[in-house]
Amino acid sequence: MPELRIDPLSGLRVIVAGERSERPGAWPAVAARPPLDPATDPFAEGREDQTPPELYALRPGGGPADGPGWRVRVVPNLYPALASVGAGDGVDGPVGAASGGEASTGPVPVADPLASGSGAVDLFAARPAEGAHEVIVNAPDSVDSLLDLGRDGLELAMGVWRERMRVHGDTPYRHLIVNEGKAAGASLPHTHAQLYALPFVPAAVARERERFAAYHQRTQGRNLLEDLLVEEVRRRDRVVAVGSEAVAICPFASTGPFQVQVIPRRPAARFEDEGPLAADVLWDVLDRLARVLGALPPFNLWVRTAPSGAESFCWRIDLLPRLAQPAGLEMGTGVWLNAVAPERAAESLRAAGDSGADRQDASSAPAGPGGA
Repeated sequence: MPELRIDPLSGLRVIVAGERSERPGAWPAVAARPPLDPATDPFAEGREDQTPPELYALRPGGGPADGPGWRVRVVPNLYPALASVGAGDGVDGPVGAASGGEASTGPVPVADPLASGSGAVDLFAARPAEGAHEVIVNAPDSVDSLLDLGRDGLELAMGVWRERMRVHGDTPYRHLIVNEGKAAGASLPHTHAQLYALPFVPAAVARERERFAAYHQRTQGRNLLEDLLVEEVRRRDRVVAVGSEAVAICPFASTGPFQVQVIPRRPAARFEDEGPLAADVLWDVLDRLARVLGALPPFNLWVRTAPSGAESFCWRIDLLPRLAQPAGLEMGTGVWLNAVAPERAAESLRAAGDSGADRQDASSAPAGPGGA
């Protein structure tokens, strides 16, 4: 029987209809990706002249900027979605207080002229898209996956993610993403992250902020995601892996097959603050996905962190494999249809076991199909 589930973090609805995974053509083939050619890879070490001048680089041995010797490198996006222009233009002031008395500070876009009720209506309101849009090259070698970085390499890259989010800590929201694979929107195969320093708090994030704050107030100071994680671990149906720093689960209202969330064991509002990075658990999840599906699928990853001014929050990492395409239901209503129950997905990922613990070499290929 299909179920209509409500996401406890966002309040949005998802339809879980597991039997649809049996229909013909429900699953795209997941194939191993061809190796990258360093000679045509603009992100490879030694080709620094193919990118804009670097903003930051991790260089253990020192050396000049825009040259070899780096481990992780940050450059402006060559085709930015946000423009760095005069600060303060078109600013309305601070974001209004969220539930529970919290407020987000910093510049925000012009308010919705149809919702403000303040005189004349402008049906085509617009403002410059100010902010920052950076590319974080996760490794100097021509590899196309976070998995190929190994546990240590992934932790190194994630440390730079945190550092760059911290640099833009005065903006209303920092959104870090990894698009891996062409089907997930990656225009270049070399593993990289992107950071958007946004001049506003996106509606999806604001919705979660308000639910965290309301839960904090209603429960006299408890944290929504912390309590959710405790209950998930107690039930164990959707737990994928447990590490010393974090726990991976397939969320109750997963929007797609094999969606995974990596949640710190101790709640912390912001990913960019000091504390565990959860790289070990994230790498483990990627390895399990590769084993279960026969190869690592294209996926989208994003870091959900607290917007400016929010404290009753907890960061997490969301990973959504691109195993199904959104269609008319999702695009027309915002209601996702998931053909794989998260309980079944978590069971398959748990069955993959920890046999990939020694897969550290960036040249290793994903193991064969697991217990899907």
